[in-house]
Amino acid sequence: MIDAHAHIEMFKRDAPAVAEESRRHLKAVVDSITEYRKFHVWKSWEILKPYFGFVFPTLGYAPNEARRGNWEKVGKVEAFIREHADEIVAVGEIGLDFYYAKTEEERRNQREIFRHFLNLAVELDKPVVLHARDAEREVFEAIQRAGVKAYFHSYSGPAELALEITDNGHIIGINTGIDFIPAVREAAEVLPMESIVVETDAPYMSPYRGEKNYPWNVEYAVRRIAEIKGLEFGEVEKTTERNTVKFFGLRI
Repeated sequence: MIDAHAHIEMFKRDAPAVAEESRRHLKAVVDSITEYRKFHVWKSWEILKPYFGFVFPTLGYAPNEARRGNWEKVGKVEAFIREHADEIVAVGEIGLDFYYAKTEEERRNQREIFRHFLNLAVELDKPVVLHARDAEREVFEAIQRAGVKAYFHSYSGPAELALEITDNGHIIGINTGIDFIPAVREAAEVLPMESIVVETDAPYMSPYRGEKNYPWNVEYAVRRIAEIKGLEFGEVEKTTERNTVKFFGLRI
């Protein structure tokens, strides 16, 4: 199994133990190293660097940080991405989150910074990992204009739009919140297996109430997708692995 989206660095001092335990259960983890609050990309990079080869990094700028409009920080993150462009498998996560960005100023900041990093991905010829909440259509239209290959992580938008997204060659992450987020289950029901990857978004989205999520819990999403679609566990496991490897160009 491969966890296509996690944040191991957010386990802080426990991150090394989580990385080592993940290696016992999984073939790989794609870690979205993202500028957000106190989690600076350069610090997170150093925490995870010993595990590269099993952990495959992306670099991005979270929309909930982008709503603050801190362009000095944007410049620092952009410079870090450029410095490590040959080592990352995608730019992200980036995007829009209108659930938290309520004011027009916050949404303008998000849009401008999203566009900035989207243009950077185009320049670097990298796919993007997207965070889109209450703004799925706008994010989809933006990546279509940009012409980038995109992964909508932890998708919770309309099922009809999910099909439109995948019909245009992008992939969608079904996360371990599949049993408590109806839109995640609905997407899993309608999407073709060739367009699905599985993810935890660890330490968030735990399928077990009151617990942190861990990358190896991605098995939960695989199992539930298999049940929903009437497929064997092994078939879902292999297909989602193949989809992840293909999208990111992983060398496992």
